[in-house]
Amino acid sequence: MSLLTVSGSPHVHGNQDVRSIMYGVVIAMIPAILVSVYFFGIDSARVILISIVSCMLFEWLIQKYLLKGPVTITDGSAIVTGVLLAFNVPSNLPALMIIIGALVSIAIAKMSFGGLGKNPFNPALVGRVFLLISFPVQMTTWPIPMPIFNTDVVDAMTGPTTLGMLKEGIMAGKSVSEIVSTAGFPGYFNDLTGAQGGSLGEVSALALLLGAIFMFARKIITWHIPIAYLGSAFIFSGILWLIDPESYLDPVISMLAGGMMLGVFFMATDMVTTPMTSHGQLLFGVGAGILTITIRNWGAYPEGVSFAILIMNACTPLINKGFKPKRYGSIPVKSTIKAAQ
Repeated sequence: MSLLTVSGSPHVHGNQDVRSIMYGVVIAMIPAILVSVYFFGIDSARVILISIVSCMLFEWLIQKYLLKGPVTITDGSAIVTGVLLAFNVPSNLPALMIIIGALVSIAIAKMSFGGLGKNPFNPALVGRVFLLISFPVQMTTWPIPMPIFNTDVVDAMTGPTTLGMLKEGIMAGKSVSEIVSTAGFPGYFNDLTGAQGGSLGEVSALALLLGAIFMFARKIITWHIPIAYLGSAFIFSGILWLIDPESYLDPVISMLAGGMMLGVFFMATDMVTTPMTSHGQLLFGVGAGILTITIRNWGAYPEGVSFAILIMNACTPLINKGFKPKRYGSIPVKSTIKAAQ
């Protein structure tokens, strides 16, 4: 009698395997990569390259010399982690810190749990949060975007992000209308196109949306988490704005600014660390959206995407248990009792 062997998650129905999915995600991130290089130049390429190489190297070393099992760095998962980690740091971050972040992402957040399909938390976000807590100054020093054809600016110039300006202004007693009218506040167009300070992958909402469209078309991700995440965040931030527009940012800028688009489409949709069922994914997205806006408005940090997704990653096993799909071939209890009678 032959036995059916089921491997660990992710389980994907269809003709796609893990390798094709991972490289599909890499392709989807190309628009954001190009925009980051356009605005931050060689520094952006440096951060991305160091992060990818470090992640692949650490995964190879651990698999070959510690786990002594098959080496799977060609499946693309380490590359995805490397790019996402780079997208979560500023372009001027020192090389050593990028390498440390890669080590934490791969060794602690991924390989210590057994590798791809077994990690409970998104590896790139774990690396990002570790760097933010360990090196807060370097992780919150944002170079001002300088298009590569512009040679009349100084590379060392830095400035706050959209959410950073909001947080600092409110703490200083300013109203939102005063902050928005301040010279240098990015606004809708800059948040959409990328002409603003921030991490490499959060500067252009439009580039991230293009990548998301590609992933939807390739059926790499489904609509459940992104729509639930964006919808709950938009509604919650909209309610706050309607109650007090002088204390809270309007919901449109809230969606475009910071790491919202990056988190919604590229990290909250990680099939390993998110619920299996569609109902569970909807709950995951709603929770992440509410937590993001909550942390942004009342937390110590101006951004809340990373913390919100990691908190919901921790809730995934409980959500899976609560929204467990019906077992194939099972008979409802009522039907069993009726048959017995």
